[in-house]
Amino acid sequence: MKAKTKPAMPKARDRIAIYPGTFDPVTNGHMDIIARSLKIVDKLVVAVAVNAGKGPLFSLKERTEMCRSEVAALDTNGAQVEVVPFDNLLMDFVVSQGANLIIRGLRAVSDFEYEFQMAGMNTRLNAKVETMFLMASEKHQFIASRLVKEVARLGGDISSFVPAAVNQRVIKKYKTA
Repeated sequence: MKAKTKPAMPKARDRIAIYPGTFDPVTNGHMDIIARSLKIVDKLVVAVAVNAGKGPLFSLKERTEMCRSEVAALDTNGAQVEVVPFDNLLMDFVVSQGANLIIRGLRAVSDFEYEFQMAGMNTRLNAKVETMFLMASEKHQFIASRLVKEVARLGGDISSFVPAAVNQRVIKKYKTA
């Protein structure tokens, strides 16, 4: 008599997420969202946007390098993580990466209004891709790259808002500007 074998369980679909942003510069708030995302996905792609309309302080190459350096120091909880620049429609980038989830960080109600509209538009473009919002942790809720740059430009101390290496790069950038 032959023993019955259980059929193999199908492998769950990989949870591949995109965390898009300008990251000009990458802040402790961004790093918090990245670290928390790595607890819930199998692979996270940190997508550094060109976003010339925002008039970035750092070039796309510099922003990508800063993100890569900071992400390399994280505990990935077994998840894969990549930092990739992109300059096309987010939904096209998501599909090209084989992702099924977009991660967005929220600091305040004003963020939600904008992100809600973007999530709706993205769903219309591709209903197979979900958007997940992660609230900024309480100690990072007020941190915005725009404000960090303004404080640094005026000679203020930004060391509690950005990773140490990023702090040094921002200081250097304003000294040479």
